[in-house]
Amino acid sequence: MISIQKNIDLKPYNTFGIQAKADHFVSLHTPDDLYELIQSDLFKNERHLILGGGSNLLLTQDFKGLVIHNNLKGITLVEENEDDLTLEVASGEPWHPFVVHCVNQNWGGIENLSLIPGTVGAAPMQNIGAYGVEICEVVENVTGIDLTTGTSRSFTNKECMFGYRESVFKKELKGKFFISSVTLTMSKKNHLLNTEYGAIKNTLHAMHITSPTIQSISDAVIAIRRRKLPDPSTIGNAGSFFKNPVITAPHYQSLKKIHPEIPGYLIENQLVKVPAAWLIEQCGWKGKRFGDAGVHQHQPLVLVNYNHASGEEIFSLAMNIRTSVQEKFDIELTPEVNII
Repeated sequence: MISIQKNIDLKPYNTFGIQAKADHFVSLHTPDDLYELIQSDLFKNERHLILGGGSNLLLTQDFKGLVIHNNLKGITLVEENEDDLTLEVASGEPWHPFVVHCVNQNWGGIENLSLIPGTVGAAPMQNIGAYGVEICEVVENVTGIDLTTGTSRSFTNKECMFGYRESVFKKELKGKFFISSVTLTMSKKNHLLNTEYGAIKNTLHAMHITSPTIQSISDAVIAIRRRKLPDPSTIGNAGSFFKNPVITAPHYQSLKKIHPEIPGYLIENQLVKVPAAWLIEQCGWKGKRFGDAGVHQHQPLVLVNYNHASGEEIFSLAMNIRTSVQEKFDIELTPEVNII
């Protein structure tokens, strides 16, 4: 039996630490809880927001409707052979503890995604990625529950339509499905290690590691992220606020004539990915603070709440950053964070 609460403070449920209230709030522990909720008049008549770890969210106002907190837990072995194994993971499982669990078992594939906040269910939704690895590389399928009918459907990797920080769940099916579990295949031996990123290479070198393992790569990634990114439990933030923009090769070349030092990474179809952090820093935002809203001193891609900033103040800062980058580089930054 689900329990619906009223007038709930959402500050504990978002890593920005923004003070905002929900008219109604319910925590789900099983898929059956969701099915029961879907049948209710409250669900049918009120707008709703599905909330996992709250690590990719900026609340700019109180939520007039129903907040659905995903608290589904469980890790199930689906199949296993000599080389790899497949796990079905409930969507409410916290992401980083799941990564740690896999690394401790010497299961490879997601070690580069260590210390990313959020839940397992949110991982495929925005195709999380870091240091040369994306979650789509290990996802077999995603199970979702139709929020209209309550029926369950399995989406293959291809049907998820993964892209850069995108999936079908952020586009055509946004707000239409609740992700209940994610099935992933992990390697048990002959791991395909990805140490191409310079930061990982340098950190492994500093750790005196010449033969990396999934454990040492995970340790290196954790060290890098702790060095560069603020801990949400200390300073409110939602990680990278903007996506790294992708521009055409001719646009990049024209910018390079004006800014010879501009970094860029050629990707498919003559497109170039430009680091948003570099663009923001060039516009003078790094380390800036406006009341309790600010730009992190070590990573300009991260906006922070030093204590009592409102969601509106963070949003206003983000839009000012976006405008300045547009004016200086003719590049439009797109928020990676879900703004409510």
